[in-house]
Order: sequence, then C-alpha cells, then structure tokens
Amino acid sequence: MTGRCCRTVRGPVRRALTLGLSLGMAVLMLACSSTDKPKPAALQAFEARIAGRQVWQARVQGLDAGLAVTVRQDTAFVAGQDGTVIALATDSGGERWRASAGAPLSAGVGSDGRIAAVVTRDNEVVTFDAGRPGWRKRLAVKVVTPPLVAGERVFVLAVDRSVHAFDALDGRPLWRLQRPGDALTLAQPGVLSPFGNTLLVGQGSRLTALDPLKGSVLWDLAMATPRGSNEVERLADLVGPAARLGDRVCARAFQSAVACADARTGALLWSRNAGGTHAVAGDADRVIGADASDRIAAWRSGGGELAWTNESLLHRGLSGALVAGPAVVFGDQEGQVHFLSVADGSPLLRLPTDSSAVVGTPVLAGTTVIVTTRAGGIFAFRPN
Repeated sequence: MTGRCCRTVRGPVRRALTLGLSLGMAVLMLACSSTDKPKPAALQAFEARIAGRQVWQARVQGLDAGLAVTVRQDTAFVAGQDGTVIALATDSGGERWRASAGAPLSAGVGSDGRIAAVVTRDNEVVTFDAGRPGWRKRLAVKVVTPPLVAGERVFVLAVDRSVHAFDALDGRPLWRLQRPGDALTLAQPGVLSPFGNTLLVGQGSRLTALDPLKGSVLWDLAMATPRGSNEVERLADLVGPAARLGDRVCARAFQSAVACADARTGALLWSRNAGGTHAVAGDADRVIGADASDRIAAWRSGGGELAWTNESLLHRGLSGALVAGPAVVFGDQEGQVHFLSVADGSPLLRLPTDSSAVVGTPVLAGTTVIVTTRAGGIFAFRPN
C-alpha cells in the first residue's frame, strides 16, 4: 500500500486489530505509508560506559512479535514463521534439538524446559516433547500470544480473549474460560504468565487471576480506563509480556496506560496515562517503557512517579523493554540494540545485529541478552 493511509485513526494505533463477528474474526490492518512517518532520530555518538559483545548467533526463517523466545534453565526455545522450532544452549547457541510444526506459525514458543508449544496460522496447537512430536489440537479462533507451559499444562490465550487449558502430556482439554468482552480486540501478544499457583491473564484492560486447575476467577482488576470516541481509540488490551517485580506485576495497556498491581491481593497499586504499544520492563526501583513516538519514560516502581525521560531514540521503532542489571535494553527498526542506564536513561552501550528490525521483547538468560530480528536472526549479547 503506497501513497496514503488505508484508514485515518487518531492516536498511535499501528498494529493489527481483530473484530469479532458472528460469522468469524475479520482482521483490520491499520497502516500508513512510510512517507507519512516521522524520520527516525539519528544515532548519536557516545563513549560506551560498559563493555559488551556478541557471544553467539543463530537463524530461523523469519520472526515477529508473536514468535517470542522462551528461556528455561539453560535452554532458549525459538520458532520461525515457517514452523521450525529449535532449542539452543543459552551459553553457546549450540543446537540441542530441531523440529517442525509442519505449517506456518502465528504464536510460539512456550516451554517448561521439556514440553514446547506453538500455534499454527490454522489455529492448531502443536507440542513437542524434548524435540519429539507430541499432540495437536485445533482451536476455532486465532492465537498470537505464545502459549504458556507450566504445571503439566499448556495454557493458550486466543485473540477473542478466551483461555484454554490442556494436559501437557496428552493434549486432553481441561477447561476453557470465555468471558463477555468488547467486539474489537488486539491481535498482538497479550499477558499470559504464572504467579505462584495463579495464572495471570490479560482480558482487555483488565488483569485477571485464574485458578490454573479449574479456570475459575480468583480476582479481576482494571489496569487502565479506556478512553476515546470510538472502539479503536478505546482499545486498551494489556500487552505482553508483563513485568514481574517481586509480588508486583506491571504491564502496558495498549495506547492507554502503564500500571502495576499486587499479584497476591489483586489490588491496583498505580496507573499512569501513557500512550504506547510495546511491553514495559522494570526492577525494584523503576518501570520503563517507550511510547508510540519512542520517547522512553521511567516511573518509580513504588508509586508511579515519573523518574526520567529520554528522547534520543524518537521514531526508531523500539521494541519492548528488558531490564538486565543496571541497563534497560531496547532493539530498534534498524537492528541496533541499545543499553541505557536504568538509573537515569543515559546511553551505556550500543550493539548491532543484522540491520533488520528487532521484534518482540529481548529476553534474559543469566547474564546473556537474547534478541530476535525480523529477518530471522537470533543474537546473544553479554554486557559486562
């Protein structure tokens, strides 16, 4: 599509949306031509304040935000768009096993270290047991959030916000939760994560705690208040992955807010209006994320007060954030990986990948930062 926007929408909506219809799910793509986008900020020279280097590299066929890297113990699980699933040693990048789902993928990988699960574009959940083919189950709805494998169960969050639980070993359906919701939902990975003996799920702008054995609701709270004059502007689904900070869970509500909750009690701790479309990260002192213009902000973890902002990477197409020790890490649309100070946002280090966009959210394996690119690159960096 060239020359003009396919639809004019106020606000920073730049991702695929899905509209629930009685006859199925229709995908609405909201995109504008590159000529309408602001020019990315030029990279500024600076003196690196920490050392760091690439320690290994691997490749699969194409990656996007729904094909997230999952790290369990000393293994990283990665899936390519063509259905390839690989397990890599996090220290060396050595391949431990490789398998294929037999079809292009829309979501993956979830793993508990043994069972790995992905979802095909035909809505089929496919599992592998230590690299060997497992079971397959077809759903009636699209999935873009990587499955969660935990407690001998595979949990799947679909784009209609339904949650499905299967026995991890044989694929037997255990329960399904479908709650009334808005017609318009976000086709972008959502929140699906464990907290102790609780399953945390993003359902629109609400964070819901479920009993993973029964699927019953334990508590439910609004992380943001949707605002706007139409359904698109009021879309505020929680964006995954959520940031776990001890007993606190913090997440971004799409184009609306950043908020933190007490995951033990289901109490909202704070919520701040903040436009943005990608995941936040944090530590005991800061919660950090970039808005739709790639202005980076840090809020104090305890009360949500603004700690600092950084505008040096405006319009560079930043990824979700990762906190790795004293650094917060972002990838950009040119494949650069930026390490900024958690304390004040100043630059610490910058490392290149393969010049294609960093997609999804970087992950941490011990002291190794792993990022993925749209061209299928998997890069491991070790900052010192």
